[in-house]
Amino acid sequence: MADQLPDLIEEIVTEGMADDPASLLAALSGQDNVYIATLLESLPVEPRLVVWEGIPRDQKLNVLVEMRSDPREILIDNTPHNEWASIFADIYADDLLELLDSLPKRLVDLAYESLDSKERKYFREASLFPDNQIGHWINHEQLVLPSNAKVREALRLLKKDIPQHCDSIYLVNRTGQFAALVKINNLFSATEDKALLSLAEENITTFKGDDDAMNASLIVQRSGLASLPVVDENNTLLGRLDITAASELVNEFYERQVMASAGMDEDEDLFSPVAKSAKNRALWLGINLLTAFMASWFIGLFEGTLQQVVALAVLMPVVASMGGIAGSQTLTLIVRGLALGQVTPANIKALMIKELKVGGVNGVIWALVIGIVAYFWFTDVMLGVVICLAILFNIVAAAIAGVFVPIILDKLKIDPALSGSVILTTVTDIVGFVAFLGLGTLFLL
Repeated sequence: MADQLPDLIEEIVTEGMADDPASLLAALSGQDNVYIATLLESLPVEPRLVVWEGIPRDQKLNVLVEMRSDPREILIDNTPHNEWASIFADIYADDLLELLDSLPKRLVDLAYESLDSKERKYFREASLFPDNQIGHWINHEQLVLPSNAKVREALRLLKKDIPQHCDSIYLVNRTGQFAALVKINNLFSATEDKALLSLAEENITTFKGDDDAMNASLIVQRSGLASLPVVDENNTLLGRLDITAASELVNEFYERQVMASAGMDEDEDLFSPVAKSAKNRALWLGINLLTAFMASWFIGLFEGTLQQVVALAVLMPVVASMGGIAGSQTLTLIVRGLALGQVTPANIKALMIKELKVGGVNGVIWALVIGIVAYFWFTDVMLGVVICLAILFNIVAAAIAGVFVPIILDKLKIDPALSGSVILTTVTDIVGFVAFLGLGTLFLL
């Protein structure tokens, strides 16, 4: 279906399908919510609103849940108030939690009133946790039996509706504390009078509600199970984190990392208003300008050298570029390691030594290549030596910065994915320019 999306976008935007409700409804018929959400995000605002009107009202909630916050806010703002009661008719707590940041308070209140008493309880409990903690994303649909239950009781339970992504039964004691996990597959080879506890899995990971959502999601993905239990501080079973929620959280995290590396929000709409997009990006352009002026100031210290040896000015971008690329490779590796909890004070020294070795090897190889190219280009042996040494020095410095910049930012509670690349580029530019121009001053004048 995804390969049909570009054709449908073209038909809506350029061929006027948006003005033909029957054709539009036929094109959307049978498509899943993710497909429709992606289509809406891909359309300019006016045709997006037309398509939104053509979506059946009982499907609109599920489509909104699948969208990024910025594009769905446009739809929310342009939906008549009298439609919301029917849109919220079948809302669940997890739907409201997903939409919470996009809905104005009056619609949050309306949606809350549409929840039944059980879903309201789930919503209140989840709201106690911020969205970076696993308690915010608990799935309350689960298979639970007392810890003294037999296999026959488990088989009887399975005749009822089995929740999605549920491959295990959780056993609890009389006070509701989590006791054990039994895989459903193990029931079918056991006798009906066998105690479930005897079939329990060993070394099952349980999460606390305030555990980090990203780390917990990665553990679920690697567990080999469809979900893992979540408990409170007293080990009382609260619910579970299932593989769908875990995968969505991981995907959102990495999308946020990618967008943050450019100083942007992962929720930004392709067709956001110009003023809003400009405002969102202006801050990082301003920060980049300040760092550029800083690098220019260091270059200005060697103005006399540049006037006498014009070749240095020609080769300066090579030095800065090589350091920047080498540093960004290390930075990306460390940022990922920090996100996964793999970088700790215990292994920083070994990591630093490894990255210095990598930087040293690549530095020597590419310094020699660039030095030889510079010699044949300008027929100046000393110029080749200068750029060779500058490249080597800058790549090694980039490796050091690539390790320590994200670690320091993480210690300061600043997202290294958001600001690490800006700081790293400034460091490698300044180090590269000072090394190159400084060596040029010493050896070429």
